[in-house]
Amino acid sequence: MPRAGLCSCWGGRVLPLLLAYICYLLLGATIFQLLEKQAEAQSRDQFQLEKLHFLENYTCLDQQALEQFVQVILEAWVKGVNPKGNSTNPSNWDFGSSFFFAGTVVTTIGYGNLAPSTEAGQVFCVFYALMGIPLNVVFLNHLGTGLRAHLTTLDRWEDHPRHSQALQEIAENWEVGLGMQTSESQFVQRQDWGKKELERWSQGQTLPSQLLQVLGLALFLTLGTLVVLIFPPMFFSHVEGWSFREGFYFAFITLSTIGFGDYVVGTDPSKHYIAVYRSLAAIWILLGLAWLAVVLSLGSLLLHRCSRLWLLIRGLDLKDGTAPDSDPRPQKIPISA
Repeated sequence: MPRAGLCSCWGGRVLPLLLAYICYLLLGATIFQLLEKQAEAQSRDQFQLEKLHFLENYTCLDQQALEQFVQVILEAWVKGVNPKGNSTNPSNWDFGSSFFFAGTVVTTIGYGNLAPSTEAGQVFCVFYALMGIPLNVVFLNHLGTGLRAHLTTLDRWEDHPRHSQALQEIAENWEVGLGMQTSESQFVQRQDWGKKELERWSQGQTLPSQLLQVLGLALFLTLGTLVVLIFPPMFFSHVEGWSFREGFYFAFITLSTIGFGDYVVGTDPSKHYIAVYRSLAAIWILLGLAWLAVVLSLGSLLLHRCSRLWLLIRGLDLKDGTAPDSDPRPQKIPISA
């Protein structure tokens, strides 16, 4: 039996998901190859052409000397030294840059443009990441939970309990009064009619509250998206000289913890950054990751609220469009009868 259950679980859930996962990877590989392979070939040819032009202009150099110089440049780049500019370039290991690097380690972004080159730094980075990554997960989880807690007030935008209780008391008194003046069958009929009317009234009252909940969630998500994914790219684009597309690309690649390293803030030696520029960028990364954790949970909540609102409106429309076959309120009969 356990083996049969395992096989059914594998064939029913795991296998289709695995096939979909592999197909998605194959689709991405195909599209990236079509989009990027030709551009890479053009860049490679352009680089080789530039090296030939350089050797033609400086005949004192040969091919081997040029290749050695290119290798020196690549090694400097790997160690975090920007080949552009001169020795007066700002350090990559001042406190602000080090704080930014520590943030990229614990958030597992890892741009790749900067890494410890000393043996002691590499060993410390390993132990620092072993303790910092779980700490970052716990911190982001609690921060996201705290942000979601502020949205629990939306659940309180329901009808006031005292109003519902008052209506219930009125309905009960009304039913009792009718029971004194009607037969048993008529009392049951009127009781059912009264419950339906009370249910319809309560649904009509919760429609505005459901709408307010949906609008409140949508407004919260919109404002958060502006603060995290729209305004920061505009600021980075202005400071770094990027286009908005490049700034938004950097923000998304960073907050999704992909971290290619092709765009990194505070690395242009021709610009003069404030001392806390990269530290502020690290704080933005932490808050942005917490925001994404909230969005993942609120997105499903917003869809659930929208579906509830749609079902509520649909139910009211169906009730309003249904014509009763007969008057649900029967005529009173005399008490003497």
